[in-house]
Amino acid sequence: MNEDKGQITPEVVPEFLAPLENHTVIQGRDVSFTCVVNHLQSYRVAWIKSDSRAILAIHTRMVTHNPRLSVTHNGHNTWKLHISNVQKNDSGSYMCQVNTDPMRSQMGYMEVVIPPDIMDDESANGLVTQEGGNLRLRCIATGLPKPTVNWKREDGRKIVLREDGKKQILDTYEGETLELTGILRQEMGTYLCIASSSVPPRVSKRYTVSVHFEPLIRIPNQLVGAPVDSDVVLQCYVEASPQAMNTWYRDSGEKLPPNDKYTMSEEQLSDYSWQMNLTVKSLKKGDFGGYVCSTVNALGKAEGCVRLQELQLVDKTTPSILMKNTEIRQRKKTIMKEKKKTNGGNTNNRRKVHTLDGYDSDSIGNEDDLGTTQIMAGSTLHEGKTDRPLPLPSISPPWINVNAASSRQGPIVRNIIFLLLLLLRLMSFF
Repeated sequence: MNEDKGQITPEVVPEFLAPLENHTVIQGRDVSFTCVVNHLQSYRVAWIKSDSRAILAIHTRMVTHNPRLSVTHNGHNTWKLHISNVQKNDSGSYMCQVNTDPMRSQMGYMEVVIPPDIMDDESANGLVTQEGGNLRLRCIATGLPKPTVNWKREDGRKIVLREDGKKQILDTYEGETLELTGILRQEMGTYLCIASSSVPPRVSKRYTVSVHFEPLIRIPNQLVGAPVDSDVVLQCYVEASPQAMNTWYRDSGEKLPPNDKYTMSEEQLSDYSWQMNLTVKSLKKGDFGGYVCSTVNALGKAEGCVRLQELQLVDKTTPSILMKNTEIRQRKKTIMKEKKKTNGGNTNNRRKVHTLDGYDSDSIGNEDDLGTTQIMAGSTLHEGKTDRPLPLPSISPPWINVNAASSRQGPIVRNIIFLLLLLLRLMSFF
């Protein structure tokens, strides 16, 4: 206290105007603690690392020999402790202290966090196995807080895990080690290890898995037809790993080179499959026959054959007839026939005639309906047309293409049958 003219006044002590803040800082960044003190008078401000009790600075003079630390004073009531390029061991409690008696202080905490990172692993570079083999993928992640590691396939397909005869199909798998057993060819490809935590950014690493197997060829169309003077494309599908060398041959063994006659191309469908295309241009008679697609890699060889056949085009100017066996489905009925006897004007005799197989005797005697041939559009006929509906088609023999000239046999057959029926009819009178 101070005495002035016999009066005692209380001493004004230093006071903190704001608490010392806490910081969460990413490693490598800069940070500052700010200490605001009023009524400091002749007292001094010191900075202390409280968990180690190390004095860092007093007033504006640095005590520690750490070049990353410094202090500043604005000339009034604000002191700052600056820490640049923050490191993991900078984490802990920091104290702003005034050397009063008793001492006054306030404390702030700094947490240094480290973004996720993935350690280099040489085993990630040689992930190759035969089909049915096993592989172990390891992804070691570092960071503060410790990151979580998840696996997924880059192409979005499922991860297949097999253990003790059981199979799991997963979108993602959590853990630093991914065990792949009994690997099949469709499981090869790129796997992503993704490390993430509350500290951005997350990081990922690619692991490429290769599965080796003998080549396989699949032919979608083993027989292809095309007319002369046209272009045609022959196709084979190849599965092979490692990638195979693909070649086209004639079935005689002649290797086909790319030129004006032949064009070869390949389209990759997946990590292990390709589509082979052979375009044969301006087909001639000698181009028809067998074509062999061949694929070979270090593990084996496979071949497939496509047969190219000439396709005959029908000349549109040549008349043709489409004929089909049909059956006439009509009700059985009894037809009364009247015949006039012409010997001397005698009275007419009536006979009841039963038709066979459901055929009307009138229709049998009519040339337009005789037989079971249906004439389709495009035919050429010179006989008279009937107004009756066409008979229903049969479900038995298929359509047959014949030349229009064969339609001349129709009237001859009908005339013979008509004469036989007339003879039977005359014999019935005796």
